[in-house]
Order: sequence, then C-alpha cells, then structure tokens
Amino acid sequence: MTTALEAVAAVLDPELPMVTIADLGILREVRVGPDDEDGAVHVTITPTYSGCPAMDAIRADIEAAVHAALPGRPVFVHTELAPAWSTDDLTDEGRRKLSEAGIAPPSGSGGSVTGVELSLTVRCPQCGSPDTRELSRFGSTSCKALWVCGACAEPFDRFKRL
Repeated sequence: MTTALEAVAAVLDPELPMVTIADLGILREVRVGPDDEDGAVHVTITPTYSGCPAMDAIRADIEAAVHAALPGRPVFVHTELAPAWSTDDLTDEGRRKLSEAGIAPPSGSGGSVTGVELSLTVRCPQCGSPDTRELSRFGSTSCKALWVCGACAEPFDRFKRL
C-alpha cells in the first residue's frame, strides 16, 4: 500500500516532468492529521517563486495522487511562501535528472559574495563544454534562461539560480 508521503513525493512537476516535486524541493511536508477524525492528509508546498503558474496544476496533481493512494481521504494543500524556495533546495537527484534532460542545473549553494554573483562556468549539458553563454534571461519557462554552447552550438535551458 502506498503511503501519503510516497504518493505525493512521486508527483511530477508539470513544467519539468523529468523531476518530482520532492526532487525540486518544493514539497515541504506531508502529514496525516491525527487530530482529524477522518484521517485528512495535509501537504505543504512552497512555489519556486510566488507567481509560478504551475502551482494550480501541482495542487490538483497532489490531490489526485492522494485520492488514488488513499481513497476517501480529504486532502488539504497548504502553500507557504516563507522560508522562500531556493535552488539550494534542489536535491542531488533532481540536479542529475535536470542535467540528463539537457537542462543545466544551477550550481550548488554559494556563488555570491557581498551581493555580487560569481559564475565561473556553465557546462553544456549536451557535450560538457564550459564554452557557453547566455542568449536570453528568458527561457521556455520563467524559472529557466536560454543558453547556447560555443563548442557544439546546441541551445539549452539553464535553471535560474535563486
């Protein structure tokens, strides 16, 4: 039998279907309320940014996943904006999946000294070359930028560092 946590953790991000909401780090808590006589499932999520258009779809997918795993249980999805989501919340598995899908994941924590962004290199997820440059701050979704590789000439998305 699938638990509420397993069902919710397996929900895919609708804009990045190669990663789950757990991989992205937007899943904060899954709790079956002991105070609820009906065993309600409470899920807390944090959007990647406050205007994320995928949140309604994610909420609906969470409800569907819980109803499939635990029929008849009420589901309450809570959105918390603080603490804010950051790219540091991405799991190593999430970073690996993004890279395998041709999306350059953001670097790990750090990268800023006194408010000045330090970006040494962004490796091309296709060929691994560090000879890349940003074409546009705006990519296929609001959370990604469009980059191009100078070595293989392939364009690719890079997940923006937040």
